[in-house]
Amino acid sequence: MKQNIVKEKSFQFAIRIAKLYKHLSGKKNEYVLSKQLLRSGTSIGALVRESEHAESKADFIHKMSIALKEANETEYWLLLLRRVDYMSEVEFESLHLDIEELLRLLTSIIKTSKTK
Repeated sequence: MKQNIVKEKSFQFAIRIAKLYKHLSGKKNEYVLSKQLLRSGTSIGALVRESEHAESKADFIHKMSIALKEANETEYWLLLLRRVDYMSEVEFESLHLDIEELLRLLTSIIKTSKTK
């Protein structure tokens, strides 16, 4: 069976986001920004999973497009958390590389799906 890279990467990313949320809310008492990050960062993988059972090609593209929007929003919250010093540069860089990769993967999947 063929490995679904975006499915695996988005799931692993969601795990990292959930752990970051636990850290930010537990150790740094930051609840508002981290909750936004938790919602957008975990919904990427949920939408990718949902797209596996899309009713049509258009539905698949739509679900992946929403996942892309959530990934873009997640990048925003990561940047904001870094700029207000809730995250170290090392923590930020690691997660930022992951979200950039997901953004590229999702963009590629959407573009390819639209041309087929």
